[in-house]
Amino acid sequence: MSVNLTLLTVMGALYACGIYLIMERSLTRVLLGLMLLANATNLLILATGGYAGLAPMFSKDTDPRDYNDPLPQALILTSIVISFAVTAFMLGIIYRTWVLARRDEIQDDVEDIRVAETPSFDAEDDSEIPVETSEFPLTMIGSDGRGISDSGVSGSEDGGATVKAGDHRIRAKDAAAEEQPGSQNVTPGPEGGVK
Repeated sequence: MSVNLTLLTVMGALYACGIYLIMERSLTRVLLGLMLLANATNLLILATGGYAGLAPMFSKDTDPRDYNDPLPQALILTSIVISFAVTAFMLGIIYRTWVLARRDEIQDDVEDIRVAETPSFDAEDDSEIPVETSEFPLTMIGSDGRGISDSGVSGSEDGGATVKAGDHRIRAKDAAAEEQPGSQNVTPGPEGGVK
């Protein structure tokens, strides 16, 4: 496969101009940059197709290497349709911004600037949390599924077991009741308060 240096030079110039225009703040220049990038891509696909050959119509007496590859041509047609749709979409955006703001340039958004200047560390979300966040240990139920586990539990004067919860000890039966939905240790007061 031979390389057509003129085609590659034109393609490189189109890519360079397209990338330069797409970095501008004017939506019209962004549209022109997108169109140049689409045409440069079409030239790139055309250059990868190789030599011009015969139409891909099958004939027994024609050598298969003499045929032209139809895939790059199909890809270029698809690229033309996609670039036309993107161009129409961008024209709609340009028209809408002109109707609303009477200007074609993209303005700095104050909220975007505030978000960009916000540090990525959030004290609440990024702080290290211990594995156990509950003040009640998860070893409340014993191995038989009914009794209270003896892990972290000690006996008290009245014969009932107690569990360390935070910095104080409470009865294991009350702690187990807290783990169930609907607290049995607290009686609701008027207007949802606690008595």
